[in-house]
Amino acid sequence: MQLHELKPAPGSRKSKRIVGRGEGSTLGQTCGKGQKGQTCRSGDTVMTGFEGGQTPLMRRLPKRGFRHSSKIFYAPIHLHDLEKIFEEGAEINSDRLVEKGLLKSKDVPFKVLAGLKITKALKIVAPRFSKPAEEAIKKAGGTASSIKTKA
Repeated sequence: MQLHELKPAPGSRKSKRIVGRGEGSTLGQTCGKGQKGQTCRSGDTVMTGFEGGQTPLMRRLPKRGFRHSSKIFYAPIHLHDLEKIFEEGAEINSDRLVEKGLLKSKDVPFKVLAGLKITKALKIVAPRFSKPAEEAIKKAGGTASSIKTKA
């Protein structure tokens, strides 16, 4: 079989209907667009959310709260999860957390939080630590070092 011999499967390509060629064609006169109104005109598209002049839903619903655009939201990482997943003396950073499925992306800033007591000495490199988490890591014989995040 040659490239010039290839043809689409029968019935897979429908021919375009020609409109406005008389009543016998089933799409004459109004061309299947109905009569009068915005949608029968050319260029009939309307912007998303437009409800024909009625106050749109997004403006009718009450608005609450405020989210500052430059605020950094940190993903929480708990010490007891780290102890379960990593072995003694392991170096933990964002790449390793993504590998193990604790973070979605290495670019996501995270904060290490304390919970239950830990027994393994872990070397953790993170953007933020809670004070109890930092103390717990040092008490177990590990190290907690902070790195700068992209803000």
